[in-house]
Amino acid sequence: MLRVKTGVELKNKLSNTLRNWLPILQSSLSDLGEAMSQFVEGNPLIDVKSGYEESFESKIPKKIQYGYVQNSQTQTIEALTIRQQSLYEVLEEQIEGSLFPTPISQKIARFVIENLDEGGYYEGDTEAFCTQNALSIEQFEKVRLRFIHVEPIGIGSCNVVESFLFQLESASISDEGYSLAREMIKHLDELGRYQKERAFEEAKKVIGSFKNPPAIDYLEDSQQIIPDLMIFNDPEEGIEVKLNDQYYPSIVIDTSYGVDHPFIKDKLKEAKSLVDALEMRKATLYKVGLMIVEYQYDFFIGGTIKPLTLKTLADEFGHNPSTISRAIANKYIACDRGIYPMKDFFTTAIDEDVSNAAIKEYVAELVKNESHKKPLSDMKLLEMIQEKFKITMVRRTIAKYRKQLNIAGSSERKQLYLLGR
Repeated sequence: MLRVKTGVELKNKLSNTLRNWLPILQSSLSDLGEAMSQFVEGNPLIDVKSGYEESFESKIPKKIQYGYVQNSQTQTIEALTIRQQSLYEVLEEQIEGSLFPTPISQKIARFVIENLDEGGYYEGDTEAFCTQNALSIEQFEKVRLRFIHVEPIGIGSCNVVESFLFQLESASISDEGYSLAREMIKHLDELGRYQKERAFEEAKKVIGSFKNPPAIDYLEDSQQIIPDLMIFNDPEEGIEVKLNDQYYPSIVIDTSYGVDHPFIKDKLKEAKSLVDALEMRKATLYKVGLMIVEYQYDFFIGGTIKPLTLKTLADEFGHNPSTISRAIANKYIACDRGIYPMKDFFTTAIDEDVSNAAIKEYVAELVKNESHKKPLSDMKLLEMIQEKFKITMVRRTIAKYRKQLNIAGSSERKQLYLLGR
């Protein structure tokens, strides 16, 4: 009987800890305090102190400070600050309003938000979501298109054309200019044909003011993050993984209550479960870091990212891949090559040891340095990629990766360059 009772108590304790662990694991380091607040409210025994009292630079170990000179966007580590409000927080605040008044509309809106790429474009599997929730594509799209009224304007659109159309609805422009601008947006690859229109300059000026991608303001802020892990080469120890736990909130439990009361006992259990959950977060992410180093060792010594799937990591942990996906979302790794989202280390194979991440990175680099007068076509990009990586691909794959990177086609880019974009 005692053994059964002990087993039940242990199961309940583990259950409480896991219940706390998942939302704490899934939050970013900068949002961790807020994620914990729901467990702290109403518990007089817990006092949580912020981990953001010192600058990030002062907390970087001396032996690696000078390795962290730049991140992947060539910003200095000293420029990193903690953003007051993330894009997802801004969007979450708008879900509860009149735009999404029903549970299903809010569920759709949250699905859209959860499936935004870094630029703010929607890239979710609409068909799968609709099947799972017994919805038609038309019902889903009717709700998604309400994002035309959500800020930042253009968010939730599927591509640059739809984003510009979203933004046009809020632009200050004459009726004639509005009509022309709509036509120009739908034919961004042939703007020249509209030059003789009377409202051309007005429409061109308005279109030129639109944000592309729609979340560009948050892209700039997204570099202002605090990494969860720091991975660096130590001359004596080799590659080390360091958990950035100095930025974690600290939990102080007041055990001075001398009252033997069920309420106090329950709150004490809750407090201890929260401490356990925070430690589980640290242990989980540290293990993720170790596994990333194991599978992506070449990257940390100057090579490229190798193919690695979330399923591989999930199998190691004994969790569902979707849990791992949420666990690494909004988490970053700082290394001597820069600051990278954890998700960047999970890619699929193109050919043997060449990952799609390496291909995408090369495409982005080529487009960034291309001639504005003669942008690279998908066929030219294909030729250059095949030459560099010694692999065989098809043009539609390049087009697919380009779209995933939110890079317009060559004709469209040429017109955007003319607009000063």
